[in-house]
Amino acid sequence: MVAGGRGARFGGPKQFERLEGRRVVDWALAASRSVAAGVVLVVPADHLGDEAPAADVVVAGGATRSASVRAGLAAVPVDAGVIVVHDAARPFARPALFEAVVAAVRAGADGAVPGVPVTDTIKRVVAGQVVATLDRDELVAVQTPQAFAAAALRRAHAEAPEATDDAALVEAAGGRVVVVAGDPANAKITRRADLG
Repeated sequence: MVAGGRGARFGGPKQFERLEGRRVVDWALAASRSVAAGVVLVVPADHLGDEAPAADVVVAGGATRSASVRAGLAAVPVDAGVIVVHDAARPFARPALFEAVVAAVRAGADGAVPGVPVTDTIKRVVAGQVVATLDRDELVAVQTPQAFAAAALRRAHAEAPEATDDAALVEAAGGRVVVVAGDPANAKITRRADLG
């Protein structure tokens, strides 16, 4: 569970904000706990002493998302076969979504991500000018949880690369990543209005 961000766009660490009586991170941990044999929580160093009863291990994150994932990976037992990476900023993920990505990896994929269809027209822009209109039928908006064969994820992180999600790193390392049906309700909290 990646909860190491500073929440720059939110105006503070959103993962520790209250949502219907619980912290955002606690909602995300509960969903993870429902399908995981163990949960590693990655937090900012100044939150290491916070309560996290649904986590088995709590570690300090790094300066970037990828560095935080690597900190969490270091705490995952070496005999783990499937590793799920989930962002604490997605507290609405249901257990069925975790189960779906894990099942896809167990079926042979190196990685599995939930994706929802893109409904807006998407344009690629360079220096303020449209250079292409993309075919939205070939696009999905990707969410977490993302599941990976443990060896594939560890290999993808071996050289300490950076990306906005772990699937991009596994893809770049030659892994096969599949998409399962995402959940439109699995929204990411980015701005205060998202706490709604």
